[in-house]
Amino acid sequence: MENVAPRARVALRTIRSLLPQGRLLPEDVWNRRHRGIVRLALAQAAVLAALAAAVTGDPLHALLDGAVVALPAVPALMTRFGRQARAMAAAASLFLASAVLVHLAGGLTEMHFHFFVMVCVVSLYQDWAPFGMAVGITLVHHLAMGIRAPREVYGSEAAARHPVLWAAMHTGFLLAAALANMAAWRLSEQQGLRDPLTRLPNRTLLAERLLRRVDHEGQPTSVLFVDLDDFKTINDSRGHWVGDEVLTAVAGRLRGAVRDGDTVARLGGDEFAVLVAGPPAAGQAVAARVVAALDLPIELHGAPLWVRGSVGLAHAGADPGRTADDLLREADLAMYEAKAGGKNRVAVFSARLDATVRRRAELSADLAGAIDDGQLEVHYQPTVRMADGRPIAVEALLRWRHPRRGLVPPGDFIPLAEETRQIGRIGAWVLGTALRQLAEWRAHDPALADLTMAINLSPAQLDDGLVEQVAAALADAGVDAAHLTLEVTESVFAADLVAVAEHLSRLRDMGVRIAIDDFGTGYSSLSYLRHLPVDVLKVDQSFVADLGDAGVDALVRSILDLARALDLEVVAEGVETPDQAALLRGLRCGAAQGFLYARPVPADEARVLLGCARLPRPAAPVPAAAPASPAPVVPAPAPG
Repeated sequence: MENVAPRARVALRTIRSLLPQGRLLPEDVWNRRHRGIVRLALAQAAVLAALAAAVTGDPLHALLDGAVVALPAVPALMTRFGRQARAMAAAASLFLASAVLVHLAGGLTEMHFHFFVMVCVVSLYQDWAPFGMAVGITLVHHLAMGIRAPREVYGSEAAARHPVLWAAMHTGFLLAAALANMAAWRLSEQQGLRDPLTRLPNRTLLAERLLRRVDHEGQPTSVLFVDLDDFKTINDSRGHWVGDEVLTAVAGRLRGAVRDGDTVARLGGDEFAVLVAGPPAAGQAVAARVVAALDLPIELHGAPLWVRGSVGLAHAGADPGRTADDLLREADLAMYEAKAGGKNRVAVFSARLDATVRRRAELSADLAGAIDDGQLEVHYQPTVRMADGRPIAVEALLRWRHPRRGLVPPGDFIPLAEETRQIGRIGAWVLGTALRQLAEWRAHDPALADLTMAINLSPAQLDDGLVEQVAAALADAGVDAAHLTLEVTESVFAADLVAVAEHLSRLRDMGVRIAIDDFGTGYSSLSYLRHLPVDVLKVDQSFVADLGDAGVDALVRSILDLARALDLEVVAEGVETPDQAALLRGLRCGAAQGFLYARPVPADEARVLLGCARLPRPAAPVPAAAPASPAPVVPAPAPG
């Protein structure tokens, strides 16, 4: 007997899970409908009391009939009860009114239609609970009164002789009417609750299911917020129709990664969400499967396309203090942390993360006005010819001097600018500033006539307007295209190699040189060289730092041999010690860049460095023990 109650609760939950769940009405709409239904119930009580007095002539009988209908409506008026309890109380009053009417009519068949009218009234709640009350009252009434006093329930002889059978028939018809109303409700809802492209639930339906689980049921629940990485690049380079195909394919991947009972929804654009029932471990397992599913290439028209995603995870247990809105917001914040951490990963919400994301939100708001307020600066780092230390080029590196935070590391604000779509405007500013600076140097110093300027491009800048933007900046500064080198990292080729190669080819046709930055750290590095218009390879500083190791030396030698075979120039990044420089010269590396020669400095200091016949200057060499990568001055990629 001790296990009966738990088993009953489990059975009830199982039955409820099998029933189609519709939208929860907004509070104000539900309250208006409920007040009208309760008024109807009380009005029926008064009318039935008067009818009983007229039919029976007995005031006590009339009072009892009216009370049977009115009493359940009383708790329906009490706001301390929940919505379902109040709706069930109102439904009890309505269907007891049907039973009293049938009783007063002596079982007249036509009076049974009142039950079906009340089904339509109860359907206004859009909830299974009052329907359940309706079916239960009908079954109990028809069985109990049909056995005890069949003539007061059934108007035909056949029904009076077989009250149990007819009770089942009447209850079945009533249940069918309830199902028809529920089906009509659900079908109508589907018109506005599904994303038309992917047929996934939309934001409204997700929010209502989340509200039901967290706010109304207090069930352990996780939410995954999924945002595709660099999806705008696909839309801009391949067209929106390809983007739609990608979104449809991603929707299928997400459906395949979740469990039965979980909800996958499209929130809009390239944002998706997953509602996961169960403890935190269930949410983490589903999140891992989502990332793994998105890590595989999508085959579109015979070509692979990589579309990865960043996932934010937030969990709510049986905690009345956490609302559905809190959970969705926290998952969204965690997603941005996943983006900032390198993308294509899962980040879990925490109190520390909340503080971090708030700081990033403040930084993002400040970044929006950084150009207009004159907070952005371009620093310059020379590239030298290794044979004689002569400066032959200079790289433009973006810096942000925040009025309160000081010098903000590029690794903190460049990804933020990309995520917030501010990188285009910032990149255009860097391009124009650096080219005008180059023109000024060359005009005032004939020795710098052959100097070239290297400017980094963010993947977000590789769109259809880039070529025209570069051409306009060159014309404005009066600089020949041959004196500009645009640097891209290998990550830009992961999404759409064909589109990126087309943009770079158009730039190269103008005379602009193309360099691959951080070479050797990206995806299938060597295979890209067959398809890309490339002039320069920049060996990543991680290889330079480990020179002297036989394996690393062999790798660097292979890169140099490959570059010579393809007639490409090579620049070694991050050279910090004389020993590293000596090893690179021994490997016949042509040019280098790093703290050994010069750090990134403002334009006036860079002009002095560029005027030197040789770097580093003998009077002030950079010590070999200089720190490898202090955050504010690391030559990190900057847009341009």
